[in-house]
Amino acid sequence: MAREPSANESSDLQPVLDALDDADARAIIRGLDEPKTANELSECCDIPLSTTYRKLDLLTESGLLEEGTEIRSDGHHTTTYSVAFEEVRIALTEGRDLDVEIARPDQGPEERLADIWTAVREET
Repeated sequence: MAREPSANESSDLQPVLDALDDADARAIIRGLDEPKTANELSECCDIPLSTTYRKLDLLTESGLLEEGTEIRSDGHHTTTYSVAFEEVRIALTEGRDLDVEIARPDQGPEERLADIWTAVREET
Protein backbone atom coordinates (compact mmCIF):
# COMPACT_ATOMS: atom_id res chain seq x y z
CA MET A 1 0.00 0.00 0.00
CA ALA A 2 1.79 3.15 -1.14
CA ARG A 3 0.90 6.36 0.66
CA GLU A 4 2.24 9.88 0.89
CA PRO A 5 2.67 10.07 4.67
CA SER A 6 4.14 13.57 4.72
CA ALA A 7 0.88 15.20 3.69
CA ASN A 8 -2.28 15.57 5.67
CA GLU A 9 -4.77 13.24 4.09
CA SER A 10 -8.55 13.30 4.05
CA SER A 11 -10.03 9.88 4.65
CA ASP A 12 -13.44 8.29 4.80
CA LEU A 13 -14.92 9.21 8.15
CA GLN A 14 -16.73 5.98 9.05
CA PRO A 15 -13.78 3.52 8.85
CA VAL A 16 -11.66 5.83 11.03
CA LEU A 17 -14.45 6.26 13.58
CA ASP A 18 -15.11 2.50 13.62
CA ALA A 19 -11.44 1.80 14.27
CA LEU A 20 -11.10 4.42 17.00
CA ASP A 21 -14.35 3.29 18.64
CA ASP A 22 -13.01 -0.26 19.09
CA ALA A 23 -11.30 -0.92 22.46
CA ASP A 24 -9.07 -3.70 21.07
CA ALA A 25 -8.00 -1.51 18.14
CA ARG A 26 -7.09 1.30 20.54
CA ALA A 27 -5.10 -1.19 22.66
CA ILE A 28 -3.18 -2.22 19.54
CA ILE A 29 -2.37 1.41 18.71
CA ARG A 30 -1.12 1.96 22.29
CA GLY A 31 0.98 -1.22 22.03
CA LEU A 32 2.79 -0.09 18.89
CA ASP A 33 5.70 1.85 20.38
CA GLU A 34 7.77 0.19 17.63
CA PRO A 35 6.86 -2.02 14.64
CA LYS A 36 5.49 -5.37 15.82
CA THR A 37 4.13 -8.56 14.33
CA ALA A 38 0.57 -9.78 14.88
CA ASN A 39 1.86 -12.41 17.32
CA GLU A 40 3.75 -9.81 19.34
CA LEU A 41 0.69 -7.55 19.43
CA SER A 42 -1.56 -10.42 20.45
CA GLU A 43 0.73 -11.16 23.39
CA CYS A 44 1.41 -7.60 24.54
CA CYS A 45 -2.25 -6.53 24.25
CA ASP A 46 -3.65 -9.81 25.61
CA ILE A 47 -5.99 -10.19 22.62
CA PRO A 48 -6.63 -13.55 20.90
CA LEU A 49 -4.63 -13.87 17.67
CA SER A 50 -7.71 -14.25 15.45
CA THR A 51 -9.17 -11.04 16.93
CA THR A 52 -5.81 -9.30 16.55
CA TYR A 53 -5.77 -10.06 12.81
CA ARG A 54 -9.32 -8.67 12.40
CA LYS A 55 -8.40 -5.50 14.28
CA LEU A 56 -5.19 -5.09 12.26
CA ASP A 57 -7.28 -5.31 9.06
CA LEU A 58 -9.67 -2.68 10.45
CA LEU A 59 -6.80 -0.37 11.37
CA THR A 60 -4.86 -0.76 8.11
CA GLU A 61 -7.97 -0.33 5.95
CA SER A 62 -8.82 2.89 7.81
CA GLY A 63 -5.29 4.18 7.17
CA LEU A 64 -4.28 4.31 10.84
CA LEU A 65 -1.66 1.55 10.60
CA GLU A 66 0.79 0.62 7.90
CA GLU A 67 2.26 -2.74 7.06
CA GLY A 68 5.94 -3.43 6.65
CA THR A 69 8.05 -6.51 6.07
CA GLU A 70 10.60 -7.84 8.51
CA ILE A 71 13.33 -9.60 6.56
CA ARG A 72 14.61 -12.65 8.44
CA SER A 73 17.81 -14.52 7.76
CA ASP A 74 15.97 -17.86 7.68
CA GLY A 75 13.96 -16.68 4.66
CA HIS A 76 10.64 -16.64 6.53
CA HIS A 77 9.75 -12.98 6.30
CA THR A 78 6.92 -11.60 8.39
CA THR A 79 4.56 -8.65 8.29
CA THR A 80 5.01 -5.92 10.87
CA TYR A 81 2.63 -3.12 11.77
CA SER A 82 3.31 0.44 12.84
CA VAL A 83 1.25 3.53 13.61
CA ALA A 84 0.81 5.61 10.45
CA PHE A 85 -0.46 8.85 11.95
CA GLU A 86 0.46 11.58 14.38
CA GLU A 87 -2.96 13.13 14.67
CA VAL A 88 -6.56 12.58 13.58
CA ARG A 89 -8.75 15.67 13.17
CA ILE A 90 -12.49 15.67 12.73
CA ALA A 91 -14.00 18.95 11.57
CA LEU A 92 -17.38 20.31 10.62
CA THR A 93 -17.27 21.63 7.06
CA GLU A 94 -19.10 24.68 5.73
CA GLY A 95 -21.65 22.28 4.24
CA ARG A 96 -22.29 20.94 7.78
CA ASP A 97 -20.65 17.58 6.98
CA LEU A 98 -18.05 15.90 9.15
CA ASP A 99 -14.60 15.56 7.61
CA VAL A 100 -11.66 13.58 8.95
CA GLU A 101 -8.04 14.42 8.27
CA ILE A 102 -5.11 12.20 9.19
CA ALA A 103 -1.79 13.95 9.83
CA ARG A 104 1.05 11.64 8.87
CA PRO A 105 4.71 11.80 9.91
CA ASP A 106 7.32 12.93 7.43
CA GLN A 107 9.18 10.15 5.62
CA GLY A 108 12.89 9.89 5.08
CA PRO A 109 14.38 9.42 1.60
CA GLU A 110 14.67 5.64 2.03
CA GLU A 111 10.99 5.31 2.92
CA ARG A 112 9.93 7.47 -0.03
CA LEU A 113 12.06 5.38 -2.39
CA ALA A 114 10.57 2.16 -0.97
CA ASP A 115 7.06 3.57 -1.58
CA ILE A 116 7.96 4.43 -5.18
CA TRP A 117 9.28 0.90 -5.83
CA THR A 118 6.16 -0.60 -4.23
CA ALA A 119 3.96 1.48 -6.54
CA VAL A 120 6.02 0.47 -9.59
CA ARG A 121 5.73 -3.23 -8.68
CA GLU A 122 1.96 -2.91 -8.21
CA GLU A 123 1.55 -1.33 -11.65
CA THR A 124 3.69 -3.85 -13.53
